Amino acid sequence: MASVKNEVPTIAKDKMLEMLEKMLNIRHFEEASIKAYQQKKIAGFLHTYIGQEAVGVGTLAHKQPQDAVVTTYRCHGLSLALGLPPKAGMAELFGRVTGCARGKGGSMHFFDKQHNFLGGHGIVGGQFGVGIGAAFKSNYDEDNAVSFIFFGDGATVQGTFHECFNLAALWDLPAIFICEDNQYGMGTACTRAIANTVIASKAEAYGCKGYTLNGMDLHEVHDRMRDIVKEVRSTRRPVLVHMKTYRYFGHSVSDAGAYRSKEEVDSYKARDPILAISRELIDGKSITEDEFKNLQKKIKNQIQEAVDFADESPEPPLEELTQHVYMDEVGNA
Repeated sequence: MASVKNEVPTIAKDKMLEMLEKMLNIRHFEEASIKAYQQKKIAGFLHTYIGQEAVGVGTLAHKQPQDAVVTTYRCHGLSLALGLPPKAGMAELFGRVTGCARGKGGSMHFFDKQHNFLGGHGIVGGQFGVGIGAAFKSNYDEDNAVSFIFFGDGATVQGTFHECFNLAALWDLPAIFICEDNQYGMGTACTRAIANTVIASKAEAYGCKGYTLNGMDLHEVHDRMRDIVKEVRSTRRPVLVHMKTYRYFGHSVSDAGAYRSKEEVDSYKARDPILAISRELIDGKSITEDEFKNLQKKIKNQIQEAVDFADESPEPPLEELTQHVYMDEVGNA
């Protein structure tokens, strides 16, 4: 197990600005989705990524086109970090046919073939088999791809995590297991549910490397994941990355979060990665305060356009029920 600390930021200013824009895009998308949920425009569950943006954006900055990505039901942020248009994401939340899964997946089941995003999965640990399957395919095709498998801290005590990590180690699969540890499995603190909270150490049982990163620090995530992705792409061996992060809202929008104090939440908001990066860029005179405000205004307008698009899009027609269910012999849905 290796605990790593970023000391010398290496992100170019233009790249940092690009990543800031992506984080703001996720933040404002999620804030708009909460508002739409409260207006009953979104049904079912809604799990937002607010607070965890640096993990997805910093990690997926190193994704190559052939790489696969799979995650949990908290899937909006990673989809947007990959480049999913906000209109396609918001329409999916609204259950409209113009959504990324044609309105049939909803909040927990985003999917984006263009970016090789293999979906959000509603069953805790359900994504592991898909993720190592993509890694197995990469070795079979010899396309030098890696598989990014995102999951929450609660999934580390699921049998599927251990079964799939065992297979990945046994078969030399290029899988990067990324635990987004926001410190709570639903409403239960990790310390009350996980015997070994040093999650990276679990890799040792399978003869693999584990890394612990500060998921609230965009520099550390970006710089260390660059090296880790390069390592896995070269060695074709799985690794486990423990990202220590935090969610500012409840497990889902219906969760009031009464199990934690306001002081605790505020202490993490004070370390907000968006706040930190925007301040760094402004202090470094890469952008001005006005330019930052204009950037936020531009993104908010784009998200409002996505909401309007979703509102005006039609619901899936009845015949959608029988479409994209089976594959024919040539692989068409």
